[in-house]
Amino acid sequence: MASPTPRETRDPVRRPWTVGAICAAAVAFDGYDVVVYGATLTSLREEWGLTPGQAGLVGSAALAGMLAGALAVGAVSARLGRRRTFIAAVAWFSALMVACAAAPSAMVFTALRVAAGVGLGAVLPLAAAMTVEHAPAARRNLAYVAMQTGFPVGGLAAALTAMAVLPDRSWHLLYLVAGLPLLTVVPAALAGLPESAEEPAAGARGRAGLALLFAPGTRAATLLFWAMSFCSLLFVYGANTWLPALMHDAGATVTRSLGFLLSFNAGAVLGGLLAGAAADRWGSRPVVAASFLLGAAGVAAFAYADSPAALLALAALTGYGAVATQTLINGWVTRHYPAAARTTGIGWSLGVGRLGAIAGPAVTGFIVAATGGGRAAFLLFAALAVLGAGFAAAVTARPHTG
Repeated sequence: MASPTPRETRDPVRRPWTVGAICAAAVAFDGYDVVVYGATLTSLREEWGLTPGQAGLVGSAALAGMLAGALAVGAVSARLGRRRTFIAAVAWFSALMVACAAAPSAMVFTALRVAAGVGLGAVLPLAAAMTVEHAPAARRNLAYVAMQTGFPVGGLAAALTAMAVLPDRSWHLLYLVAGLPLLTVVPAALAGLPESAEEPAAGARGRAGLALLFAPGTRAATLLFWAMSFCSLLFVYGANTWLPALMHDAGATVTRSLGFLLSFNAGAVLGGLLAGAAADRWGSRPVVAASFLLGAAGVAAFAYADSPAALLALAALTGYGAVATQTLINGWVTRHYPAAARTTGIGWSLGVGRLGAIAGPAVTGFIVAATGGGRAAFLLFAALAVLGAGFAAAVTARPHTG
């Protein structure tokens, strides 16, 4: 491994906090950009006359770009370096999200969301690898979860911004806000983000990749991680996309329906931080399995609850079981592999999981169109969470700790 440069060794005590803060900020805008579609879905359906099936397809098509970004990021960062790839990805998705504000039609809007998704899909694997690299070994779960909590914080910001803007102002403003990383995160990363000291040499890059993910002792865990991510991300993106619209269709005002989205992401933030500390103490496997089961119970109960207070509380529990569980999975995956395979490992886990993310909005939309409501979709989410708990319990390989 090459010796650290003066830039990399400067102020080593503060560097983990600097890296974690920059990565968390980028992931927060990633979360904002994903959740803002659900927050504006009612307005978009009204403006462009979208049916539930069409609205679901628009949401799913945008996630196809995230799949491409997640799968490609390992190879691209191996060639360009994590730092440069990270900065380019943040700048890319920010510029294209601003362009969404000027989209004249659903078709153009969808194309721009797909393109932005490439950058969105690349950011999380890079942020995961850099956070784990720089975090103290004894606190990697908590450091990772704290960084990844930026995603539901971004979701909270999307819900709060929508509550302030809609329905009195246009949805376009919400997409202009998504350009803020160009003025904040990108300059901060250019100034304060070091290049990774873990970057493998050129020959090692070629030998790493997928081969390390399927090496003896890791093959079964790799497949189980992929299955967990598929179940979890279908749950996350199906719920985050459709929750406000379903509550609005059920008679809630725009502001009240966005309140459920707010509660969903608040549960993810608070629960995720507690679960990260628990995973450091008891290990990822039992905490991930328990989180899946809590999410299953929450969303199943949500399907039948009718009290506004109960619905808000169950939305928070559901958010924990969906978003916070995926956060724990990502941290688990990142720590499981050696340094040479970290970005590839989390990239492919999220990439395969993005198939679930792509399916989530579309499947939910078709279920809503077929049944006239969201109960069947919520029960599907519960079943997937139970499956995810089983996959988590089946992982037996010990993680790489270096």
